[in-house]
Amino acid sequence: MRPRSLLPIACVLCSGVLGYYVFQPTEPPTSSADDAAPTRVVVLDEFGIEQSAFRAEDRKIKRNETFTDLLRPFNVSYGTLAEIAKVSRPTFDVRRIRAGKTYRIYHADDSLRTARYLVYESDRVHFVVFDLRDAVRVVTGERPVVVTEKEVGGIITSSLYNSLVDLEVNPALAVELSEVFAWQIDFYRIRKGDAFKVIFEERSVDGEPIGLGRILAARFRHMEHDYDAFLFSENKKTGYFDDEGNNVRKAFLMAPVKFGRISSRYSNRRFHPVQKRFKAHLGTDYAAATGTPIRATGDGVVVEARYRKYNGNYVKIRHNGTYSTGYLHMSKIAKGIRPGASVQQGQLIGYVGSTGLATGPHVCYRFWKNGRQVNHLREKFPSGDPVAATSRTAFFTLRDAYLDRLTFAPVPRGATVYATAAP
Repeated sequence: MRPRSLLPIACVLCSGVLGYYVFQPTEPPTSSADDAAPTRVVVLDEFGIEQSAFRAEDRKIKRNETFTDLLRPFNVSYGTLAEIAKVSRPTFDVRRIRAGKTYRIYHADDSLRTARYLVYESDRVHFVVFDLRDAVRVVTGERPVVVTEKEVGGIITSSLYNSLVDLEVNPALAVELSEVFAWQIDFYRIRKGDAFKVIFEERSVDGEPIGLGRILAARFRHMEHDYDAFLFSENKKTGYFDDEGNNVRKAFLMAPVKFGRISSRYSNRRFHPVQKRFKAHLGTDYAAATGTPIRATGDGVVVEARYRKYNGNYVKIRHNGTYSTGYLHMSKIAKGIRPGASVQQGQLIGYVGSTGLATGPHVCYRFWKNGRQVNHLREKFPSGDPVAATSRTAFFTLRDAYLDRLTFAPVPRGATVYATAAP
């Protein structure tokens, strides 16, 4: 006997929002209301499926497993597998499944264990539901993400990264901070005693942190100077501004790579490690692992991108009539970087290497001003547009709401952390 068809009265399976199905028989009642079959309310699981109606198994994809491998043990024919691959292609290419990812199989609770659904989790937020009942359907969904405001502060004793680990904060916040202050602070010169205070967003799913959101406000004390940044939006544009409403973004980034260390500074007389003699070193070397991305420090046009005996693979960019920059010893020049190509600040232009006259992986960063090589660390660069006059009242209101929270608290002798806060 065929099961009665089910009519969904209400269903929510969109963007990870869970809802309810209310089912009723398709055949109208033939007796009085007292004899009518009662309605049944079914709670759906996190993927919008009535899990109690099936057996569910959570598994992880093994190395070299294919989508076919996932379903063959669950009585799915090759014809159905071919149909799944065809139907799903506009939504999700089944060849994109990756080892280590989690998936859930819903199957019949009998000896055949026929699969009814498969849910593939692309990450903690996004998932794909393969409905294998009758005609194959494929839909995508998202779990609800909760954004919580948090704040943290500390004094650096070794590195910003280690300080955040000690505070049990996602160390990726170090990268985000370096992005916010990339125009003011050279993070290769961070030293013991520098301090930070950050108000930021943390994203979570089902109470489990899955990553960072935006930095809302921050203060970084570097070499006894305080740098502030406040996130502010105007005219559909969002950026960071200091406490006076000046744009923290400047014409040039402080360094062409995000993290590493300065292995050799600009000097008129340096002992060359390869040539074994003293000579001028008119650039700054940033040591980093081979393959580390190198970014353009300012907007401009590529004038050279090639290999030379001493420079190795290198790129030179003209930014305007005054400034040019060079990036030497790359392992590889990025795709599309060729003479005449326009580049934007922060754009990938190549990868750290040791080609040419180099003893180890690094990028030698050169800076020209009016045709003469200079030490970029001593240059003062103009800022971007400040907060508009018509938006200054709104900006200062936002700034004042954060200022007290960015105050550095007194530090007891021997302490390394002066401010931490839960949501």
